[in-house]
Amino acid sequence: MNFNKNVGLLLGGLLWSAVQLSAPLAHAEFKVALVLDKGGRDDKSFNSAAYNGATQAKDEFKLLLKYVEAGDDNAYEALLRSFAQKNFDLIISIGVAQAEAVKKAAEKFPQKHFAIVDATVDLPNVRSLLFEEHEGSYLVGAAAALVSKSNIIGYIGGMDIPLIRRFEMGYAAGAKKINPKIKVISNFIGVTSDSWNNPAKAKELALTQFNGGADVVFAAAGASNAGLMDAAEETRKYAIGVDSNQNWIKPGRVLTSMLKRVDTAVYAACKDAFNNKFTGGVVRFGLQNKGVDYAVDQHNEKLLTPEIRKKLDQLKIEIISRKIKVPDYYTKK
Repeated sequence: MNFNKNVGLLLGGLLWSAVQLSAPLAHAEFKVALVLDKGGRDDKSFNSAAYNGATQAKDEFKLLLKYVEAGDDNAYEALLRSFAQKNFDLIISIGVAQAEAVKKAAEKFPQKHFAIVDATVDLPNVRSLLFEEHEGSYLVGAAAALVSKSNIIGYIGGMDIPLIRRFEMGYAAGAKKINPKIKVISNFIGVTSDSWNNPAKAKELALTQFNGGADVVFAAAGASNAGLMDAAEETRKYAIGVDSNQNWIKPGRVLTSMLKRVDTAVYAACKDAFNNKFTGGVVRFGLQNKGVDYAVDQHNEKLLTPEIRKKLDQLKIEIISRKIKVPDYYTKK
C-alpha cells in the first residue's frame, strides 16, 4: 500500500515536472523587433508612428517589443541579423534605406517574418508596407492653396529620393487644382540619411521660403520638420506637418498634417504575425482604406474652416472614385 502510494507520488511529481517544463514552450513570449532610421523614436513623425503602432500591438497582445535606432546606414543588416538570431518572431524595418539589408537578412533567415515600410522586398517572408503619399499630399496642397493669400507656397523635402519627390508632386498638383497660377517653391535638405534629422537646415530653408513670399510650407522631412515648425512660429505663417498628426506642435501655426498611417500598418503586421496569419507581399495604404489623409483636430479646426474641409472631402471622394488621377512621381514619363 505504501509502495503504491510512493510510486503514485513519484509519477505524479514527474508528470507535474513535465507540465512545468512544457508550459513555457506552449506559451512562449512572442517577440517583435523594430529597427528605426536616423530620425529616431521621438521624431514626432515617421518613426514615432511606427513605434506607436508597435506599442499598441504590444499592449493588446502582450508582446515583447524591442526597438533600436540605427546610428549609421551600414548598421542595418547587422541589427536585423542579430534580432533574427535571437529568435524574434517579427522584425520590422522603417524606411526605404533598409531595403537591401532586409533582403539579405530575409534570405538568410527564411523562417523569420520581416516587414518593411516604404520599400518593396520581393520575398515570401517579407511584407512590404507601401503608402499612396501623393494622394494625401494632393489634399494638403489643396488646403495650402485655399488658405494662401500670397499665391506662393513652399515644400521642403528631407532626403532627395523618389519617395520624397512623390510627396512634392502630389502637393503641387493639389495646389494647382485649386489655383492654377500658384507658385510652389521647393527645396531639399540633402542627399544622405542625415537629412531626416537636421532641423536647423529645415528652419533655414523654411525661413528663406517664407521671406520669399510663401505663406504656407509643407515639409516631408522626418525629425527635421521641427525646424519648419519653429520658422512658422517666428514668421507667423503656416506649416503643414507630415506622417503623424503634428498639429499640436505649434497650435495655430500648423495648418494641417498629411497623415501617413504607418502606425496602422505596423500594428496590422504585428497582429497578423501574432495570430499566425502573416503573409508576405505588398500591402498598400491610400485614401480608399484610410492609409493617408489630412488631419483635423482642436488645434487647427479654426484654420480649416467647414468650407475648406468640404472642398477637401470632395477632392478625396473624386480621388477615390478615380475621377481625379493624382500624378505619381513613380510612374511619371
